[in-house]
Amino acid sequence: MTTAPETARNLGSAAAALLVNPHVAALPPYNAGMSLARARALSGHDDLARLASNENPDGCSPAVLAALAGGGFEPWRYADPACTALREALAKRLGVDAGVIVVGNGSEEMIAAISRGVLVAGTQVVTVVPSFGLHEIEPLAAGATVVKVPMTPAAGFDLVALEAAIAAGPRVVFLSSPWNPVGPALDLAALRRLIAAVRPGTLFVLDEAYFEYADADAPDGIEALRSSGIAYVVLRTFSKAYGLAGLRVGYAVCSDPEIARVIASAKTPFNVNGAAQLAAVAALEDDAWMKASVARIRSERDRVALALAAMGLNAARSQTNFLFFDTGRDSSTVAAALLQDGIIVKPWREAGYTKWLRATIGKPADNDRLIASLQKQVAG
Repeated sequence: MTTAPETARNLGSAAAALLVNPHVAALPPYNAGMSLARARALSGHDDLARLASNENPDGCSPAVLAALAGGGFEPWRYADPACTALREALAKRLGVDAGVIVVGNGSEEMIAAISRGVLVAGTQVVTVVPSFGLHEIEPLAAGATVVKVPMTPAAGFDLVALEAAIAAGPRVVFLSSPWNPVGPALDLAALRRLIAAVRPGTLFVLDEAYFEYADADAPDGIEALRSSGIAYVVLRTFSKAYGLAGLRVGYAVCSDPEIARVIASAKTPFNVNGAAQLAAVAALEDDAWMKASVARIRSERDRVALALAAMGLNAARSQTNFLFFDTGRDSSTVAAALLQDGIIVKPWREAGYTKWLRATIGKPADNDRLIASLQKQVAG
């Protein structure tokens, strides 16, 4: 269980005189990965394979670029604070009422808003480990404690342990499926088991940031939860499959309008800029581009997984656009060697998982560079 300490650490003399929020002052840093400029400086390479942040190597739909180049975006105007056009487009696509949708500056803002709107000091959150960092950081910032259920030795969900932790009645459950950083997704039977464990007073948050990459038979969380009778939020994003990571658009689909109202109240009023709203609507309308991109990336993912297995580096079963694998040694050492070959990846730093490394699936040439560099390390 992780708890934010009561006192801030390593504050300078001026900061020490302030009555800062001790929960925020003590937060662990988010592992955002290495910047392009720093990677170039450390590696000496200008041509880098950027495989650390799970971005779409295909970019975004040409329809998005056309929309941004048109006359619809007026940078001198405030954006619609309600994201009306985007929420209506999403409502039509998802078969829900627009009143249960909240749009955020990435789904990350929705995680923060949920934590701010639902959690108070002394409440408890359940998530998994390895975890998406903000599933822990944002609850800690609200003064909550975080119970993290480890993955199984086979790099999957520990359903028995998760059921028990959920049934204990935490205020919020943050669960990603497909699972960042590991890769697997819950099947429908497993998702229903966890839903059945939810008690009144618990908000079940299903983070489906990688939903579009999941297998065809993977459950749709919105459909699975629609008639569950529990309080829930499903999170999705335009950052991954739609290729809008730089514009930051994510959204929350809530079980009822009151939960949506609380989440919306916990964010800033003009949180999603006008270009991002315009781009997201255009991206949503070009479903064919997104699906073709997803198919290419899934094929490459399977190819890279086979190459890793041939080296004895078995990756967790992935339904995402990345692979998470045990390097057998400190993954920071492996990542540093990859960087010398011009390849940026993300070594994992959570306790117990520091031998694991996450690599985004990039363009075929970049994936080939990753395979060749790892082969060199294994042979050496």
